[in-house]
Amino acid sequence: MNIPIPPKAQIRPNIMLTENSSKIILDLCGGTGSWSKPYKEAGYDVRLVTLPAHDVFTYEPPEGVYGVLAAPTCTMFSFARTTATTPRDLRGGMELVNRCLAIIQECVHGGAKFWALENPKGFLRHYLGKPPLTFHPNEYGDPHTKGTDLWGFYNVPKQKIVMLNMRQRKHSHLNSRELPPLPSDYVLPEGWNKRAAQRSITPAGFASAFFKANR
Repeated sequence: MNIPIPPKAQIRPNIMLTENSSKIILDLCGGTGSWSKPYKEAGYDVRLVTLPAHDVFTYEPPEGVYGVLAAPTCTMFSFARTTATTPRDLRGGMELVNRCLAIIQECVHGGAKFWALENPKGFLRHYLGKPPLTFHPNEYGDPHTKGTDLWGFYNVPKQKIVMLNMRQRKHSHLNSRELPPLPSDYVLPEGWNKRAAQRSITPAGFASAFFKANR
């Protein structure tokens, strides 16, 4: 016997999308938009502020921002960076971080509910201090490790830890894991490295967990 689905159950997804459509999420330096993807899929008004289409340095946030995700380039702060050929420009790296923080400050004054700034564990700690959360992707269901710091004002995502096998641990240690593909509509900024862009993609498990805790 086929039981008909109540009309209310049929229309609820559309109602949820409509309810979220007025909530603006800024994804600063978001690259592929992988961190804000769960918000976009849930109907939020996601504004991806990233090169080459949008420059954070000239971007002015709208009123009524609901939440801010920021992932400034980690190139100058990475522990893995060598200075044999190119000196580390921490001052230049901080210019981008400070611009993200300026936008965040403006949004918080306007009533934003949460904000978070992400960077791989590195020298940014010397400027922003120890973050409230440092995590590895495998703590949220993705099969690799990569120490990542998360500053801000947000609800801590619920973990879903997966244990790594020897091969996965080795590839994580050597930074040689298979990288996710870039979205078909992603435009690589001039002078950027494709593999670096792939490595910077926010793990799907963490993105989903963060959305569930902050929506």
